[in-house]
Amino acid sequence: MGKNLQFSELLDCYGELLTDKQRDAIDLYYNEDLSLAEIAQDLSISRQGVRDSIKRGEEALTTFENEIGLLKKQKAYDSFLKEILLLAMSLRAELSAADSPAHIQEKADGLIKEIESSINILD
Repeated sequence: MGKNLQFSELLDCYGELLTDKQRDAIDLYYNEDLSLAEIAQDLSISRQGVRDSIKRGEEALTTFENEIGLLKKQKAYDSFLKEILLLAMSLRAELSAADSPAHIQEKADGLIKEIESSINILD
């Protein structure tokens, strides 16, 4: 069972929809990088039980993403915000080069800060 780190991201989006056992096993496996044996010991279940919980959880997370698409939408939104940020920074550079009035440059700086804070929320 190779580790697909996308499941860590899917867990952030849909983890509350899993059973406690599935969520805990996937969290320990992907986020804490524990082995199946270590997880089995922590959760007081068999190694096979851990593997089954992880597999069922992965299947559920994949189904949720295929049907809802929240992670895909979040990544598209993040990409869009980064594009807007680059455009705003380019505009600020052009305003500075054109010796624009200070209040226009301040508005551009404020816009950049707002976009950056929106991006930081997503990270």
